[in-house]
Amino acid sequence: MIFAQNKTLRGLRHSFPILLLLCAVHGAMAVGRTYVVVVPVANMYSQPAEKADVVSQAIYGSNVKLLASRGEWSQIQTADSYRGWTPSRYLRLVQSGAGYATSGVIGQVESLFANIYREADVTRHKPVVTVPFESRLEIAAEGSGKTEGWLRLQLPDKQTAWIQSSDVQRDVKALSIPESIDLARRFVGLPYLWGGTSSFGFDCSGFTQMIVRSRGFNMPRDADKQAAWSGVAPVDRKDLQAGDLLFFGANPKSIDHTGMYIGNGEFIQATTNGHPVVQISRLDEEPWKKLLVACRRLRSK
Repeated sequence: MIFAQNKTLRGLRHSFPILLLLCAVHGAMAVGRTYVVVVPVANMYSQPAEKADVVSQAIYGSNVKLLASRGEWSQIQTADSYRGWTPSRYLRLVQSGAGYATSGVIGQVESLFANIYREADVTRHKPVVTVPFESRLEIAAEGSGKTEGWLRLQLPDKQTAWIQSSDVQRDVKALSIPESIDLARRFVGLPYLWGGTSSFGFDCSGFTQMIVRSRGFNMPRDADKQAAWSGVAPVDRKDLQAGDLLFFGANPKSIDHTGMYIGNGEFIQATTNGHPVVQISRLDEEPWKKLLVACRRLRSK
């Protein structure tokens, strides 16, 4: 009996390293590979800890590059080259192709928020997930008969689900300046959120970046880098036109806030000033008339 037990233990000792290796391979994150975000909004932190500050966000369906893995945390890079740490459970490895919702029939959420359901019915079950504006989704089929007015989706986690057709735009084109201003106005009253890049909450540069993106430009994430970006040209305050970008700070080398000029002395911004929401303000009012340090106009492509 003792001999048999010792033999079994010796066998376990020999196989234990192999078991550890298999577990490590199975659970390892593939650095350098593309992952897709599978939660409505993934916070990106400056360090791999929820006590660290939020530096940005990645929204549902976004493809990100994995830069590093540390325990239950992953350092990712978004399409605008921004880097931060997010919980690994928020990500799924893209097994094939360039990424999720990069080929086939693609839809982009047009509503400020959209519910995705297990079935083509709003009453039978709670939503599988509620996703923000701009989420890109893979459309598997268009509903018909009892499912008319719905789209069947293939989600990033490979589940199938349904969304109402009116929540989605399938042929997304770059907006004109007036159209982008109309879009920006839709978010008035939406809460301000530090680090926010989604309709669940924007910060100043996240909001301006989204509006500029709607015009077909992939602008940097932070206000100071936006002002220094090669895709914009300086413009004098007296020559401002609707759609120009405004930058605020103590001086031109210390920019910490941004908004978009919409004409008639007004601009739209996400701010904590007065009331922490997306709001329309006037350039001739305090504190903005003293803090405006730079104006920029998007260069033509």
